[in-house]
Amino acid sequence: MRWFLSKDAALKRLETPAVYHIGKDELYELDESAFVFLLACSSEGGALSDENDFTAYCLEEGILTTETVAVSRPEPVQSPVPSLRYLELQITDRCNLRCRHCYIGSNNVHTELPLDEIRRILAEFEQMQGLRLLITGGEPLLHTGFAAINNLLPDHSFRKVLFTNGLLVTRDLLDSLFVDEVQVSIDGLEASHDSLRGRGSFRAATEAVRLCREAGIETSVSTMVHQKNLSDFEAMDRMFREMGIRDWTVDVPCSAGRLIENSDFIVTPKQGGKYLKYGYGSGLHGSAEGYGCGLHLMSVTAQGEAAKCTFYADKAVGSVSEGLRECWERIRPVRLDSLDCDCDFLESCRGGCRYRAELLGGPGGRDLYRCHLYDIMKT
Repeated sequence: MRWFLSKDAALKRLETPAVYHIGKDELYELDESAFVFLLACSSEGGALSDENDFTAYCLEEGILTTETVAVSRPEPVQSPVPSLRYLELQITDRCNLRCRHCYIGSNNVHTELPLDEIRRILAEFEQMQGLRLLITGGEPLLHTGFAAINNLLPDHSFRKVLFTNGLLVTRDLLDSLFVDEVQVSIDGLEASHDSLRGRGSFRAATEAVRLCREAGIETSVSTMVHQKNLSDFEAMDRMFREMGIRDWTVDVPCSAGRLIENSDFIVTPKQGGKYLKYGYGSGLHGSAEGYGCGLHLMSVTAQGEAAKCTFYADKAVGSVSEGLRECWERIRPVRLDSLDCDCDFLESCRGGCRYRAELLGGPGGRDLYRCHLYDIMKT
């Protein structure tokens, strides 16, 4: 039988050989012989093999097909170690809301990444065996060249996730959108969400979710814990499941940007930590034992600066004009044994948000919100 690699599958040479199902956001580790076989399947002529347990499993998982696949794929090359799997690409800092918790604050000057820069970044990210491109802002749909950026996306074998507040999402946009997932920010039920993001923003966000689901686009939601939404979480959980939300991520905003000016929205670690138990979904793809958060993540700001995440934009490791790989290799992973943490939950907590921990107690400090989530602190 002749086998072909599915159009939704991409071979990746990470720390271990793997195949990534872009549509399902699933990573499967392989031994070298399986990788070589799937590499042959990715060729124009596919690969001949009798059906066996491995091919049957790959067929069931959507990794292999018996139908010819017309997809051009780059030859997988070895990634750096640790691998850069998730790239947060802030294509613009422009926004159509003035959210009270926004970490960017009020000092943005409506900067956006040039199209040629974005084109080069996407190519480099694929060369580095990237898995997920997170397209963020600001509001990324406000980039003046968004249509051209969108047209670049189908050429790349990684998952594309668009982060949006939902205000600009329309049926026409979704019909032409080349992303695998849309993530919408919903920070409570209507009154509490609108208190943070502005009147009418809740209805726009939930309408965006409805349109995405109607269009068959996988949809996720992110929620920030704040003083006005603490009584909403059970209702949000039910609402998001009924809406068909794939992933729900819950976090506490860091005291940066506009949140400093709107301190009445801030929750203490004791108040907010317990709400981090909410949320559901697939999360990250392994390979982080012994290391803190962000082992496989880098962010690129609208100014073209690279940092280990957007909160560290003021401590950028360089400009992407120097090359994505060059910037990535300057980032030093956080080892768990370097932290002031020794509880039984360290491997699952991974030290929490390191930026938040630094604000609360220095570079090796604890993320007290996570400590309260695991109930290891009573005050």
